[in-house]
Amino acid sequence: MTPASRDAYITLLGRSTWALVNAYHAVLHEKELRPERVIIVTEEPYAQEASVAARAIGAISEGYGFVPAIETEILPEADFVRAGQTIRALAGDLIEQGLDVAIDITSGRKVTVAGALIAVSVAGLDIRHIYYLAMKNTDDVAKPYMMIPHQIQQIRDIMEDAGEIR
Repeated sequence: MTPASRDAYITLLGRSTWALVNAYHAVLHEKELRPERVIIVTEEPYAQEASVAARAIGAISEGYGFVPAIETEILPEADFVRAGQTIRALAGDLIEQGLDVAIDITSGRKVTVAGALIAVSVAGLDIRHIYYLAMKNTDDVAKPYMMIPHQIQQIRDIMEDAGEIR
């Protein structure tokens, strides 16, 4: 196994475990990220799926030759403020530990995504990447990343894209 990089990956789990897992796979495959820590943040109604997502992240990571520490953080449902506070605290702690932080918003529900992005922005945290796996359509995409035609999916880094509009 190769050592992971000094990266941390915070991923937001909402209704679609496949979206979270496929976005993670896309980031490893296309962006070559190798996080040493992965934190799955989800709301209480989706907490059971977090263990499925964690196992999938572990298996995909091993396929790329590394094993990250995987943690789960459970939030109350639809609590914008708590989501923001939690993700800001997680990201801040990771940055203090010398890690570069990426946040994946692909599977997150709007309230969690908005809370997270507003909180890290207001706090002025140096988030290196904000990933989103864009799909041209969602027909028949509940399957592994490599089985979805490449032309209908694209991993986006919102931080990279924002640099282009400056």
